Amino acid sequence: MKYLLIFGLTIAVIWLWQGKRRSALSEKTRQQKPNNQGRPRQLPTTEIVACDVCSVHLPRAEALTNGSAVYCSEAHRRQAKA
Repeated sequence: MKYLLIFGLTIAVIWLWQGKRRSALSEKTRQQKPNNQGRPRQLPTTEIVACDVCSVHLPRAEALTNGSAVYCSEAHRRQAKA
C-alpha cells in the first residue's frame, strides 16, 4: 500500500512540474514574438519577365532590353535583330 502511495505522489509531483515547465515555455515564446503583431515579414520583390526568343523567365534586372523587347542573352538579342 505504501508503494502505491509513493508512486501516486511521484506521478503528482511530475505532473505539476511538467505543467509549470509548459507554462514557462509558452510565456517565453509569447515574449519572443516579433513586434509586427504576427504579420509575416515582407520580402523584397522583383519583376519577372520572359525572353522574347526562348520564353525563359528571368528577373528584369538581369534581362537585356531593346526598346520594349526583353532578352535573356546577347545572342538572343542579336538573333532577334536578324
